[in-house]
Amino acid sequence: MALPLHDATTSPSDPDDLGGAAGGGEEEEERLAAKPLLSSPSTSPSAGTEEGVEELELDRRYAPYARRDAYGAMGRGPLGGAGAARLAVGAAVLFPLRLAVGVLVLVAYYLVCRVCTLRVEEEEEREGGGGGAAGEGEGKGYARLEGWRREGVVRCGRALARAMLFVFGFYWIREYDCRFPYAEDEHQEQSKELGRPGAVVSNHVSYVDILYHMSSSFPSFVAKRSVARLPMVGLISKCLGCIFVQRESKTSDFKGVSGAVTERIQRAHQQKNSPMMLLFPEGTTTNGDYLLPFKTGAFLAKAPVKPVILRYPYKRFSPAWDSMSGARHVFLLLCQFVNNLEVIHLPVYYPSEQEKEDPKLYANNVRKLMAVEGNLILSDLGLAEKRVYHAALNGNNSLPRALHQKDD
Repeated sequence: MALPLHDATTSPSDPDDLGGAAGGGEEEEERLAAKPLLSSPSTSPSAGTEEGVEELELDRRYAPYARRDAYGAMGRGPLGGAGAARLAVGAAVLFPLRLAVGVLVLVAYYLVCRVCTLRVEEEEEREGGGGGAAGEGEGKGYARLEGWRREGVVRCGRALARAMLFVFGFYWIREYDCRFPYAEDEHQEQSKELGRPGAVVSNHVSYVDILYHMSSSFPSFVAKRSVARLPMVGLISKCLGCIFVQRESKTSDFKGVSGAVTERIQRAHQQKNSPMMLLFPEGTTTNGDYLLPFKTGAFLAKAPVKPVILRYPYKRFSPAWDSMSGARHVFLLLCQFVNNLEVIHLPVYYPSEQEKEDPKLYANNVRKLMAVEGNLILSDLGLAEKRVYHAALNGNNSLPRALHQKDD
């Protein structure tokens, strides 16, 4: 039985990514093709107020992806004297220090994973995406480590993920547990009868989301196949039990992707020692104020899910990764003296029989609950519109190229 939509007793003072492995891409492209791009500032025939009006209109139309911090769209807004001075101090002191310590934390966890996987053969895992044979090492992992090996990977992983957040300036993380008083007894009975959740479903704001969830519940997640080949990160992602997919492939077998995700969720739901899946059903990041439509991949398994809402309050720089390059965003994040994170943990959501038979209904009901409890605005936009917005910001009025561009 699903939890009711009402206020919590406590609240705070805030491939595509395969949160759902399914599609509608062609219909979305046809719909967007009929909408002309707004002219970008660089191609506007006149400057001054008209340019400002166009920028405001662009931000209004694509509001879930618009930056409203001191650095503006793409992180290139003009800074005052005080802001420039703060950035200069951060770049000279904080950035190199945090970068060096962050690399040390990464190396430390890599060594832990290396020790915990000594003399252990990688497990062949059913893969998502891509009709052909996987490349070397891409279909393998260490999702089923047991005993001291699993304990070492999980305990050290959670501790070092929190250490990395501290290095990034997230010194304090405010966490809130929402309770539904009228459903608490029923929820406890359901928890005993129906078992643990198979997946954590979260709104997606930044790459920092991954670090928080690692430090909290240490779940597995979906990643691009190329991640498995990265130095150090590849082994770490295999120890996390990632499902690797070929996101950019136009011939990807999406049924294979959703099947692999569903199988992993069901395993986590039924087996206490199996890691839960972390899924971002929106399919991309927003500025943190909105909640996009949910894909159904996290809800096909008919298993209960654990909704989590992340918010990043800020004064100058927003940790939301929405409209700027990854390198520039990491630089500005590490130059910020203090970064803030608030987390709302909702009760486990147990689907009704009707929701089990209708994944879209299940996804929509969880989305509405998260929007109400997290004070988030529901939006109908998606990844396709985000690419159009990025293309307009870059002065690129080529809609087809924007729609087919590989997401970062």
